[in-house]
Formats: sequence, structure tokens, C-alpha cells
Amino acid sequence: VAKFLSNADLGVRMEGGDISIMEGMIGKGWLGKKSGKGFFSYNGKKKILNPEINDYLKIFVTQDLQLSEKEIQDRLMSRFINEAAKCLEDDIIENAVVGDIGLVFGTGFAPFRGGPFRYIDQVGIDNFVGMMNGFADKYG
Repeated sequence: VAKFLSNADLGVRMEGGDISIMEGMIGKGWLGKKSGKGFFSYNGKKKILNPEINDYLKIFVTQDLQLSEKEIQDRLMSRFINEAAKCLEDDIIENAVVGDIGLVFGTGFAPFRGGPFRYIDQVGIDNFVGMMNGFADKYG
């Protein structure tokens, strides 16, 4: 899916990822739960961070931004949320409830957040826009 989407003309909003990270992991047989290893190593129901993943990912780092865990989470979620809002704006989805259900069940958006639109309801639109503007000021 990532390879197909990386070749699709989806505009600047979809830039920034490096699919070779996932291709390399597939090449190593790191397929996640089904192979017992991916970003995590699995032993039955127990999972731990794959001890090899940090060394593997270092080859892809071009700049260490010293991001906090919360900032990483916010930046990742904001891409989903921003795109969901564009889908609603462009009438690709009928309403916010459909968007929440689609992202939770279709992409694995964090279910405890309730979906992108529910998340915006929880944090407040002004807070979310402020966070996004802060990212734009900081990272361009």
C-alpha cells in the first residue's frame, strides 16, 4: 500500500515519508506479530521493543530534532486528523462520525482517541489549530 500511495499524485500533504524503511524491514522478515518481530519483538502475548530497531532506524536519520514522545505522537496524529478534515471539506466522507469510524477501523487510528474528529472535540479546535500552527512555525 505504501509503495502504491507513494507513487500516487496526492500532493504535498502526502510527502515526507520514506517507504524504504518498511521495505528494508520486510526484507529482513520483520513483518510484525505474524513473524514475531517488527518494531516490536513478540513472545506470545508479550511484546518488547525490537532490540535491533534503533540501530536499523539510525541509518535513515538525517537530522535529530530532539522531539519529545508527546510531540512525536502529536505530529503523527495531526497528519491523519488534518487529512480527515480535508476529506470532510471535500465531501469525500459524509460526516465526522463516518470519518471517525473509517479511520479507527480502516487505518488503526488510536481507538481510545475515538477517531480524528472526536479527538478534535476533546482537545478543542482552537488548541488543535494552535498546535498545528506551532508545528508550521517550528518546522516549516
